[in-house]
Amino acid sequence: MEELRRLQVALRACRRCQERGYLERALPVVSPVLHEGLLGGIIVIGQAPGWRSQQRGIPFGGPGGRLLQSWLERAGFPPGYLHQRVYLSSLTRCYPGPAPRGQGDRRPSPHELALCRPYLEAELSLLRPRVVLLVGVMAIEAFWGKVRLEEVIGTARLEHGRRWLPLPHPSGVSRWLNTAHHREQLQRALELLAEWRRELGL
Repeated sequence: MEELRRLQVALRACRRCQERGYLERALPVVSPVLHEGLLGGIIVIGQAPGWRSQQRGIPFGGPGGRLLQSWLERAGFPPGYLHQRVYLSSLTRCYPGPAPRGQGDRRPSPHELALCRPYLEAELSLLRPRVVLLVGVMAIEAFWGKVRLEEVIGTARLEHGRRWLPLPHPSGVSRWLNTAHHREQLQRALELLAEWRRELGL
C-alpha cells in the first residue's frame, strides 16, 4: 500500500504530456480510494478522464460513472461500490480535451498512451487485481488487440488467475447500446461479472 501511495503521488505530479506539448495543462486524476481492500479486487481501466472527472478530481465522476455503477448493481454489487471498493484507472490520466469535431472527448494519441502506460503497469503489478474491467474500445484494444465491440462484449479472458472483462463505454455519446443485440451482449457480460462476484466474494 505504501508503494501504491507513492505511485499516486508521482501520478499527481506528472507533467510529461504538458512538457512535450500534447496537453496545454496536465491535471492527472487518480483513484479516490486507497485501502487494503483494493488489493486482489477489481480494477476498472477506461480511456481517459472526462471533463467532469477532471473538474471533480474523481475518475468516472460524471454520467458515465453513474451508468457504470448501475451496471455493477445489475451484477449484484451494492450502491456506491464503484467509488468505494473499485480501483479506477485509465490509459491516460488527464482530460485530453474535446474532440476536434466537437462531439465527445479527444482520443489520446499513441505518444500520450505510451507516456502513461508505465503508471498503469505499476498499478496492475501492485494491486494484483483478480478482475479487470476494460471499459471502452481503446482500453479493450490496449490489452486485447484490434477488435470490434461486437466480437468481445459478452466474452471474457482468464490469464494467470486474472479475469479480464471487456465492457462498452458508458458514454452518452456512444450509440453502441442503441441496438437490442448489443444490450443482450452487455447483459451476458454482467452475468459473467455476477458469477465472479459470487465465486470470488467481491
